[in-house]
Amino acid sequence: MTADGRPGPDRALYTISVAADLAGIAPQSLRLYEQRGLLSPARTDGGTRLYSDNDIARLRRIAELAEEGVNLAGIARILDLQEENTRLRGAGGGAG
Repeated sequence: MTADGRPGPDRALYTISVAADLAGIAPQSLRLYEQRGLLSPARTDGGTRLYSDNDIARLRRIAELAEEGVNLAGIARILDLQEENTRLRGAGGGAG
């Protein structure tokens, strides 16, 4: 929970139909993106996918890249590089 009592951005809250609606993507696409390793939603004990706010943001980024004509392999590489860049900026403290 955040300081204001709301769930944090990593908390899995949304079912696949709600996540698809929030991201503007068909549920089948979410399943495909998971199969291709572009995201990993949480799962309930019964196997139901649950998506967090961070997952929704990632889905929106995937959709943007797909609209620009980037294929799924390219999207995976771009997302990996962006995550690595974020990690490096956090670890290094910035340029001097």
